[in-house]
Amino acid sequence: MALLTAVGEDTFGERALRLWEAEGVDASAVLRVPAPTMAGAILVEPGGENRIVIVPGALAALEPRHVDAFAPAIAAADVLLVQLEIPLATALHALRVGRQADVLCVLDPAPAPASPLAAEADYLTPNEREAAAVAGSPGRLVLTLGERGAQLAEELVPAFPAEPVDTTGAGDAFAAAFAVALAEGAGELEAARFACAAGAHMVEHHGVVPGLPTRAEREARLHAQAR
Repeated sequence: MALLTAVGEDTFGERALRLWEAEGVDASAVLRVPAPTMAGAILVEPGGENRIVIVPGALAALEPRHVDAFAPAIAAADVLLVQLEIPLATALHALRVGRQADVLCVLDPAPAPASPLAAEADYLTPNEREAAAVAGSPGRLVLTLGERGAQLAEELVPAFPAEPVDTTGAGDAFAAAFAVALAEGAGELEAARFACAAGAHMVEHHGVVPGLPTRAEREARLHAQAR
């Protein structure tokens, strides 16, 4: 897996690079810029719901020209996953580059843009609050419904049982797992079920990185549900 983003020349940036290296992520294209690494203040309510205030910092430096330099990695990918914490123009340009290379494109429209957009993606994975912002986009809508699961057209993919303590990162876990399953050749409903398993695991753990499930943890939840 290859990643394009931007981090600061600070401790948080160093920690991010070490994490990606440990997880086997190719971060050679990641920008280091003289600005603070993006940070988010997360408020978790008693029921596990969250509110996040994001300070973009270094992410503001990521421009379409950086996507162009990354285009060979996009063209070599099975799936391109894009989200909107990077500048909107850069995210939309990345999707155009992916579509031009005939790469399957997934957009996680979080945080939701201030104005509705028509993004060139094959799949979009908004939650119910984000759906209106991408209603004009072509592509298949995979609507995440929290404890109810996910909706694809007329098909509801039920959620996995979970006892939520922190929903932070659940959408990220869903979108990433959905993209991984598609890259491995799964159909969209199978991919959505795989993603629901990831989301269920995520909400049962505090924090984003600590809560992300491993492949073994996700498979265990899938198999437990199948029995």
